[in-house]
Amino acid sequence: MYTSRVGGSVKLSAFTVADAYDELPNAPDRLREVVRLAQTSERAGLDALWVAEHHFHTGGVCPSPAVVLAACGGVTTRLRLGSMVSVLPFHRPIDIAEQYATLDRLLGGRLNLGVGSGYISAEFAGFGVDRASKRERFEDALELMLTAFRGDEVHAAGPNSPPVRLNVRPVQQPHPPIWVAVQRREAIAHVARTGRSIALIPYATVANREELGVEIREYRSHLPTGRTGEVAVAIHLYAGERPDRARAAFRRYLESRLRTHSKFYQHKTEHDPGAASPDGLERSGFAVFASPREVVRELEAFEALGVDELIGIFDFGALDEDEVGRSVTDLGGAWQRRGSRSG
Repeated sequence: MYTSRVGGSVKLSAFTVADAYDELPNAPDRLREVVRLAQTSERAGLDALWVAEHHFHTGGVCPSPAVVLAACGGVTTRLRLGSMVSVLPFHRPIDIAEQYATLDRLLGGRLNLGVGSGYISAEFAGFGVDRASKRERFEDALELMLTAFRGDEVHAAGPNSPPVRLNVRPVQQPHPPIWVAVQRREAIAHVARTGRSIALIPYATVANREELGVEIREYRSHLPTGRTGEVAVAIHLYAGERPDRARAAFRRYLESRLRTHSKFYQHKTEHDPGAASPDGLERSGFAVFASPREVVRELEAFEALGVDELIGIFDFGALDEDEVGRSVTDLGGAWQRRGSRSG
């Protein structure tokens, strides 16, 4: 059964975009790396592993998070496993409801379900989806999914189709915990009013931690009375002795974001190139590359902003898998020792 943070402690998790660089010699099998990252994350004491959904480009090579998370579930027993996000406008809602209900069953109730409306133009074009319709498609899909998860009848093929009911329901009831990915400031209040949790990726949108704090306070101020909601924030992390390697990988990762037409990061780069550069993002605190102790100290600043879950992007820009594994392990240990001291 999912429980939110206890005693004010901030959860530490991992997030993988599964970016691939096939032009590099001996390019790894990124999906198998993701499964091994799940194993490492569990051993390191992290709370969860989140996986992004992307299509038709190498900036992310996980088109089916449910399949990859099922593989991760087979090699873990405690780690929560989540999509960040399932892009609802690209799929029939009933298909997503069935897939994630089945996945939560296989995981024994360990599913985190992040959902979003998409942001990469090439993906909308590839699916033949009009971007102007994405908000409506997202809202309709999410409503149908949540209704189906509860065991109620839905009209899967439109209002004139016969009602159907899921024959497999998720373990977590009335549904797995939901996070909505938000990249536009104006969407924060809307999501908050629904009482749902939010996921933020600040490197692509806001200028600094102070601006991130404003967004979090705005979210909290619009939550319905009695609802708490959770704020998950994704940042690039490296904890180890060779931060120079992480910085080189981070530069490669950001260049790939521009090539895949990630419009939020593109806009930030055009608006303030210095702030959106690798060095600028590290100065802003949205990329932290240092010793485990120093990384922990930097992460405490996010706790002060009201973040509930820090989602570390550890495996970016073709950073060597062994280096990633040591980073996750060492930071996980340092984070747990911090928790023991504060407890």
